[in-house]
Amino acid sequence: MKTLVTLAFLLFLVSATPAQVAHGVVKEGLTLDSKILGAKVRYTIYLPFDYDTSSRFYPVVYLLHGYTDNDMGWIQFGEANLIADEAIAKRELPAMIIAMPDAGPSWYINNYNGSVRYEDFFFGEFIPYIESHYRIRAEKNYRGVAGLSMGGFGTLVYAMRHPDQFVACAALSAAVNTTEQMVAMDERGWGRWPTTVYGPGSGEARLTEHLLSYNPIRLAETVEVEKLKSVRIYLDCGDDDYLTIGNAMLHVALTKRQVPHEYRVRDGAHAWSYWRSGLLEALKFIGTSFHKP
Repeated sequence: MKTLVTLAFLLFLVSATPAQVAHGVVKEGLTLDSKILGAKVRYTIYLPFDYDTSSRFYPVVYLLHGYTDNDMGWIQFGEANLIADEAIAKRELPAMIIAMPDAGPSWYINNYNGSVRYEDFFFGEFIPYIESHYRIRAEKNYRGVAGLSMGGFGTLVYAMRHPDQFVACAALSAAVNTTEQMVAMDERGWGRWPTTVYGPGSGEARLTEHLLSYNPIRLAETVEVEKLKSVRIYLDCGDDDYLTIGNAMLHVALTKRQVPHEYRVRDGAHAWSYWRSGLLEALKFIGTSFHKP
């Protein structure tokens, strides 16, 4: 009887002990030489726990940082590696590689005078470099893009301007502004970052073809519907976020054209606590796209 009690107690301890989570590897401070940008560009990469012990090829998510941040932000503040480790262990996510480039204040696009061609770099050099240096399934069906704020803007721009490149995208608190908001922005605000990206100007003169070609709402209204439908789209913006209007109008634009997408409004503002709490669902949305029904 005493032996049975002891065995029962030991079984209880085993069942009560949390399962060990295998950790992936994070490599920070890596660089590649960009001819397009004429500079070394830094990036951070997350490799799943079995990367070094297997010979398999993995799907990839390009995870984009916000304004004033860099390639290490999603690890330092977003705990992306810990979130991915646990979700992969629970089979909520397929094992995946997460690549995080440093975009500086580029907004992930080519600026108005061509002095910074980040979009060209991303598709012409960064994706080819990452997918040739790591074991990645280098095709649309196994490639996703996600990001927060400025990175959410980049996510939407890339997905809608290059729908042949991604199977899914997830934008958290995306920096989406209506054209009315761009026109109404005061001179001080316009001088902070829009001037370097879109060029100087005031009022209606700001709405150049260059600006409109990168406006997610305008893209949702003008890109061929079938192309938009070829990328699964996920939007998540807090009800207290100053960007909630732009995200809501993007949702309306997609809805009017009957483009399937997921739209989330949760309690929260423009903060890391919101993005950390939303990253898992965003990655799960993309991860589901890597599977076949």
